[in-house]
Amino acid sequence: MENLIKNPKAVTPIVVFAQFSGTSLWFAVNAILKDIQPLFPQNSHFLGNMTSAVQLGFVCGTLCYALLAISDRFSPKRVFVISAILGAILNLSTLKSMGNMLFLLGIRFGVGFFLAGVYPVGMKIMSDWYQKGLGKALGYLVGALVLGTSFGHFLAAIQWQFNWQNIIVASSLLSCCGAFLIAIGITDGPYRQKTGNFSPKAIFEAFSNPNFKQYAWGYFGHMFELYTFWAFVPAILQHYQSIHHLQFSISAWSFLIIGMGILGCICTAELSQKNFTSRQLAYFFLIISGICCLISPFIWYLPFELFIGLLLIWGFSVVADSPQFSTLISQNAQPSYRASAITIVNSIGFAITVLSIMLLQNLQGLIMTEWLFFPLSLGMFLGLITMKRL
Repeated sequence: MENLIKNPKAVTPIVVFAQFSGTSLWFAVNAILKDIQPLFPQNSHFLGNMTSAVQLGFVCGTLCYALLAISDRFSPKRVFVISAILGAILNLSTLKSMGNMLFLLGIRFGVGFFLAGVYPVGMKIMSDWYQKGLGKALGYLVGALVLGTSFGHFLAAIQWQFNWQNIIVASSLLSCCGAFLIAIGITDGPYRQKTGNFSPKAIFEAFSNPNFKQYAWGYFGHMFELYTFWAFVPAILQHYQSIHHLQFSISAWSFLIIGMGILGCICTAELSQKNFTSRQLAYFFLIISGICCLISPFIWYLPFELFIGLLLIWGFSVVADSPQFSTLISQNAQPSYRASAITIVNSIGFAITVLSIMLLQNLQGLIMTEWLFFPLSLGMFLGLITMKRL
């Protein structure tokens, strides 16, 4: 164990698995949507409300963690473990929430709140272990987030072995396993700088750095698209299915489309070690996914193979830029308040996802479904315009 916890090569797989385990809580309810939505017939925007609740919880959680500088003042490893376990316990409460919409929304909010101690803190742990090769390390870490996000769809796709209650239990147990592995498998990194006093000014001072500001706005543009696309992937497939009267597994294809982001993250992780900078990779894939948004109104009557192929490209590119933006933000943050800077950027980014989800939810019924995802291209323009200005 002594060799394990002090060997940086062992840190990456441990944190990556723990990140995957913890973030399996994120879309656990989305994956069982068709099973539990009939239990809430009075709610006409069930998908949007469930997704917005967990996103809003994450926003409030990241604000709390950042303003209290929890991961800067205390051991990031312990913060991760406690947050993952508390999120798992709340997720289990879903089993007792059927028929009570406010209770279920509260549970999803709470799960999102404690995920603020999993995803950003996982990045903090990585940045405390790696000075060189951080782009690669975060590439695999965000890949784990993608796998965790899509895992519920995978379980739903093999639902002949799992009912929806078992999917909730499985995701909670998985989160606890990840927490246990972090608890026994690693120590805090050698590059960690502990700060004893909290200075709110330090967070805002980070945005006075032009590079930090540029990459943060690029990240915000990326976030405007990412989670809304992920949340609506089943709806995209369902609409195509209704147009063409085809029969295919929406859960299986949702898992594959969202899961393609794992390959995207690994791709940028490896390319960042070659002749490409994190900046080049981040903005290239921001443009690719933005183009997917722009052409989305014209894909609905394509043959199934071509339609799915474009969605797979979209799933690949929509998150491929995320670890590289996170790397650039981390590298340009003040070291002693790095966790707070990362967390506050995450908080703003996820607040943007709530607005994006609400935008599409309110546009439903006002515009044709074929044009519903075109506005997500605003994220690309936001990132590119800010980059040019700065």
